[in-house]
Amino acid sequence: MTQSYNPLPNNFRQDLIAGKPLIGCWCGMTSTISAEILGQAGFDWLLIDGEHAPNDITSFVAQLMALKDSPSAPIVRPQWAEPVIVKRLLDSGFFNLLFPFIETVEEAQAAVASTRYPPAGIRGVSMAQRGNKYGYVQDYHATVNDNITVLVQIESQKGLDNVESIAKVDGVDGLFIGPSDLSVALGHFNDLMHPEVQSAMERIVEAGRAANTPVGILAPVEAHARKYLEMGMTFVSVGTDLGLFKNATSELRKKFKD
Repeated sequence: MTQSYNPLPNNFRQDLIAGKPLIGCWCGMTSTISAEILGQAGFDWLLIDGEHAPNDITSFVAQLMALKDSPSAPIVRPQWAEPVIVKRLLDSGFFNLLFPFIETVEEAQAAVASTRYPPAGIRGVSMAQRGNKYGYVQDYHATVNDNITVLVQIESQKGLDNVESIAKVDGVDGLFIGPSDLSVALGHFNDLMHPEVQSAMERIVEAGRAANTPVGILAPVEAHARKYLEMGMTFVSVGTDLGLFKNATSELRKKFKD
């Protein structure tokens, strides 16, 4: 039987930093059942989305509970790199965070600081919360700073311009490419294979390689995912629950209706 994911020590973070290929999937349906099903599929990680999916703190926690027997590492994407939101997600039991729309070194540093207890950061202290099993993890506060994964999303021209510096920020564990937004920022609406977009992605990969910072992406098209892995990206989401459900139900309908 596959062993469930244990957040402490954070093996996902260790594997990420080691450059291991980590294949994931996106959870955007805000459903505990779909998250639980995905959790049993054996992905290395699952992203629970709060930027483009209608999740709130309650639905985040419910899906995190649904993944408690899963081997997949849960990652959460908050709506914004806002310290109060981040504090609540950490207290709820998340250890891996993907911050959207990071454009500068200062924004990346602020994102990292929001995940760290003082003096390394500004995270507020609660002695008993879900993240430390309501106080039963005795060394949580002493060790958790070293067990939080911070991923920052590069998806704008400004972020691309600063990517070499962002990749070197202490505490940033990975760069994540927002492919659609990046293509729009470069003037090629969702044309991910446009040479200029591909060149920008290669620049991000090179920036990550130079700083020893892993790079990832969302790539639900198989040919794209394999191309990005060959390009040097190491943590890749190869699908979304919404896309998988939509495609499967559409194909089933076609068998009987078309």
